[in-house]
Amino acid sequence: MLRKLYDWTMEKAAHPHAVWWLAFFCFIESSFFPIPPHPLLGLMCLADPKKAIRFSAVAVAASVAGALLGYAIGWGLYDAVGEQLIAALGLTASFPVAACTLREYGGEAVIFAAMTPVPYKLLTITAGFIEMDLTTFIVASIIGRSLIFMTVGVAFRVFGAPIKRIIDKYLGLLTTLFAVLIIGGVLVITMLGGGDDGAAGECDGATMETMGTA
Repeated sequence: MLRKLYDWTMEKAAHPHAVWWLAFFCFIESSFFPIPPHPLLGLMCLADPKKAIRFSAVAVAASVAGALLGYAIGWGLYDAVGEQLIAALGLTASFPVAACTLREYGGEAVIFAAMTPVPYKLLTITAGFIEMDLTTFIVASIIGRSLIFMTVGVAFRVFGAPIKRIIDKYLGLLTTLFAVLIIGGVLVITMLGGGDDGAAGECDGATMETMGTA
């Protein structure tokens, strides 16, 4: 079953309009969509390694544009839209922690979220909510998303055929590992709010009641 799904996705990833789907998913993933676009990008790069860097550039541009939508939601539509989105993603408890972290680390926190499995959309909405400096937010988003997406593009452009053989051989294992990474990213940002043994950081005890303080 997994093999059939993989082959089907590979066929769609090579479709002439696949790049538009990639842009669409990268855009919405940065603000509200729960499924990461990395698998689609990887499959498209596998299908046509010569265009891998182009695909990655599209992913970066669309993702940063989507991040601006997330920022706008947090800035002007949090009560009407943002709060419901955060709740639907199961990240309500993590929201005040993210706000505190952004105030403490600024662009560094955005870069970290943009290049790791930590839910990027949580940081984009939160950045707008706390009115983070927009220039800093944009630059950090470009850096973070470029580090993750362009790395994929360069890797597939240079090592496309060998990587495809590895995926073909170890598809099940790699799929499991990717799922673990995504789940782990969610747990990391969630557990930031619940440090133990009294060794918690400054933001560990952040709550909705404390979010009004800078």
